[in-house]
Amino acid sequence: MRALHVITGLGVGGAEQQLRLLLRHLPADCDVVTLTNPGRVADGLVADGVRVTHLGMAGNRDLGALPRLVRLIRAGGYDLVHTHLYRACLYGRIAARLAGVRAVVATEHSLGDTQMEGRPLTPGVRALYLAGERLGRTTVAVSATVAARLERWGVPPSRIVVVPNGVDLDRFRFDADRRERTRRRLGLPDGAFVVGGVGRLVAGKRFDVLIRALAQLPADTWLLLAGGGEQESALRAVAREAGVAGRVLFTGERPGEPDGTAGPDLPSLACAMDVLASPSPQEAFGLAVVEALACGLNAS
Repeated sequence: MRALHVITGLGVGGAEQQLRLLLRHLPADCDVVTLTNPGRVADGLVADGVRVTHLGMAGNRDLGALPRLVRLIRAGGYDLVHTHLYRACLYGRIAARLAGVRAVVATEHSLGDTQMEGRPLTPGVRALYLAGERLGRTTVAVSATVAARLERWGVPPSRIVVVPNGVDLDRFRFDADRRERTRRRLGLPDGAFVVGGVGRLVAGKRFDVLIRALAQLPADTWLLLAGGGEQESALRAVAREAGVAGRVLFTGERPGEPDGTAGPDLPSLACAMDVLASPSPQEAFGLAVVEALACGLNAS
């Protein structure tokens, strides 16, 4: 069977990493199309031997991307199209139907109560989502919470299947030597107590709460933020205002796989932490928390 996975982008993020993990275990010939941003996860997929095509979509309203995607699906002779993330689900389902593919599956990774992938859930967003959902055969929810949200929207329960996110337990297993190496590489003082936060640096993750809380903790407590995003400059400003800039480490985007000289990977950073805090009020699954638990951390 030939399957095409369509995803909005392939920068470092939970859905993107899940796609890479999934493709390692699927008994099918799979290709990937990313509508935008062929980032580090795209590089990792290529290293795994997966063919990745960048569609070059300019924005949400780049309707010219639709016929390009239809042509690509027809040329590939795919038996199944599997879409991931909002924009890819909308365009991918339509393109698959126009290309004559009947088996169309979507995975819903990031549906919250009031937002989806950082965008507010306006009536228009919800209407487009539901219209596109009807073009598919099944929607995979990454948690029972997401499945319940989809049902409240009006998606029939018979069209929803819950498949929780996976974690590579071997990769996230705690390693004392890796912990010491990573802490030295980061320049952490001996004996420092490290609180970790993992995720995109966006407003919805509320990492500013962790920074302000750090000011109330002992001077040997540090905050390690693993992730990149549009809020990094604002969060650095919050750290300066709170007087803790010297105890907050920003690692930038960290892939789940070793990436050479670019810095410690996510499992290594998890080993360097003592506890993981996740202040986000809306998570579809909470993958960072599960990965932290796999590393033996306390997580809250």
